[in-house]
Amino acid sequence: MGGASVKPFLIGPARAAAVLAVCVSSAMPGMSTPLYDMDRFLSEPYPLAPQAAPAPPPQPAAPPRSKPAPAVEADDVNDVNDPLETINRGIFSFNEFFLQWVLGPISGVYKDFVPDPIRESVGNILHLVKAPIILANDLLQAEWERAWITTQRTVVNATIGVAGTFDVAETLDLPRHTEDFGQTLAVWGIGEGFYLVIPFFGPSNPRDGIGKLVDGYFHPLTRWAANTDREEITYGLFSASAVHDYSEIKDELDQIRKTSIDYYAAIRSMYRQKRAAEIRNGAEVEFPPIPDLGFDIDVDEIDKPSAGAGGKPPVARSGEISAN
Repeated sequence: MGGASVKPFLIGPARAAAVLAVCVSSAMPGMSTPLYDMDRFLSEPYPLAPQAAPAPPPQPAAPPRSKPAPAVEADDVNDVNDPLETINRGIFSFNEFFLQWVLGPISGVYKDFVPDPIRESVGNILHLVKAPIILANDLLQAEWERAWITTQRTVVNATIGVAGTFDVAETLDLPRHTEDFGQTLAVWGIGEGFYLVIPFFGPSNPRDGIGKLVDGYFHPLTRWAANTDREEITYGLFSASAVHDYSEIKDELDQIRKTSIDYYAAIRSMYRQKRAAEIRNGAEVEFPPIPDLGFDIDVDEIDKPSAGAGGKPPVARSGEISAN
């Protein structure tokens, strides 16, 4: 070797572990597999890794109908059935002007500057006001379990919930639901008829239009306000319901406007699917919200003589909360 220097033979930790495993395996011929399985080590989860948070418990849902509603075929939902399309599109454009330039800005200010808890309380109060109509239609549809839930919700929220300010009933597994006379007529087997757009009220049909008239006429609070000449209650409910309801769906509607080739046709299709799902009282509707403000018309105001030469337009009443 002479005076040549000898360099030490160095290996890394990984190579040393591999050599050791080979040696051990060779020394134990009865073993068919190595003592250390790298594939298994890499596939097993790290024992100290953070675990995913458990999914929240599902919210209570209103019980389904005790008797199934008349089946709605897919062809019926997809059928346009819009013989008044030219007129409907004109009314739809008028409604869009009203929503974009009158109700929209007011609802935007309401949503931007009123804190969420206050807006939630406003929605709770409006839903409590609608409770007599919901209960009446539950009974008309022979939905005894849902009627009992509505009764309990009304008592709990009107008392413990401070006149509906807080939805205490929801925490007691008494879920909220809505009913109207249009749904009752559907359960009784009356078809929806042709598609119709009502000024200010949006998508509808003859059956649901009649339902709005009936609900508005029999609502106890609006009956009392009409019989005692307390129009300020009528205007207050109408205004609060319009602003609150539209503020809940404004952003979704703006997105639909931007992405729809034909916004009128998109709203028409979604309205019919939404109503079909509501009539069946099935699972929560997955369709985007549509601009049905849910107001009920007081027919007494239509029959009243005009106060002046210009006449007095019919007064709409506050109705159901569309965005729950």
